[in-house]
Amino acid sequence: MRPLAENPLIMGVVPPDIAVSEFCRPIERAILVQQQAVAAVREALSAAEDVYREEQGTASADIRLLHGEDVISAALQKSADACRAELLTAQPGGGRATALLSKALRRTLELSERDIRQRTLYQHSVRTHGPTLAYIEQVTAVGVEVRTLNELFDRLIIFDRRTAFIPDPRHDLRTTALTVEHPAIVHYLATVFDHAWQRAEPLSITQEQARPPLMTDETRRTVLRLMIEGHTDAAIAKRLGISARTVSTHIGRASELLNSKSRAQLAYALAQSRLLEDMDG
Repeated sequence: MRPLAENPLIMGVVPPDIAVSEFCRPIERAILVQQQAVAAVREALSAAEDVYREEQGTASADIRLLHGEDVISAALQKSADACRAELLTAQPGGGRATALLSKALRRTLELSERDIRQRTLYQHSVRTHGPTLAYIEQVTAVGVEVRTLNELFDRLIIFDRRTAFIPDPRHDLRTTALTVEHPAIVHYLATVFDHAWQRAEPLSITQEQARPPLMTDETRRTVLRLMIEGHTDAAIAKRLGISARTVSTHIGRASELLNSKSRAQLAYALAQSRLLEDMDG
């Protein structure tokens, strides 16, 4: 409605197509400005790409070092957006922080809506970590497959067996990562994942079973083997994603069982009793 030119006190009806045109014109103008800005950014950075690759020492940029959590997050999101078939993830270290789980949940659900197959490996210790179990319950409900192992190689994310993200131990693991696109390296990393997946135990949570079965015996066996190899409680705990106190508890119970007073005596008693071999059988 608009006031008539001949009599402003009277409102006249504006034809709908004209009204739509007037309402949309500023929006379309703003979109055009944004599109031009995006094109300008792409053109400017494309010129810098050759310089960057030359500085990195590789024309194909098959392996790149990413610095900064925001840069890593943006690279992960870019790969997730381009993902078409499969996501493989290995998350060692036991239970994960709530903030990380919340961020991971959004990305996982987005990929699930696009029918991307997702498989994730954790360590057995997550079977007692409430926040991680809550996350696993939500993602397995939409088809994500989750399994656990006692010992797990380092953190690994692979999109479509084309692009992999791994940590760089030379730098702060929280703020640096390597993105790998070299076909042979990515194939190797995916094969390592597949072999670990075959050995891992499935983890699922149902209404009838609020908590997954614990792998106590297997964890204790691994703790004792690592102790015999000479690892400290702290080193064993880090390797298995559990607390040093839990490691001490496993060793203490084995000592009580075999009436041992020291680590050396316990190691000897384990060898003599063949307890670890019996557990394997």
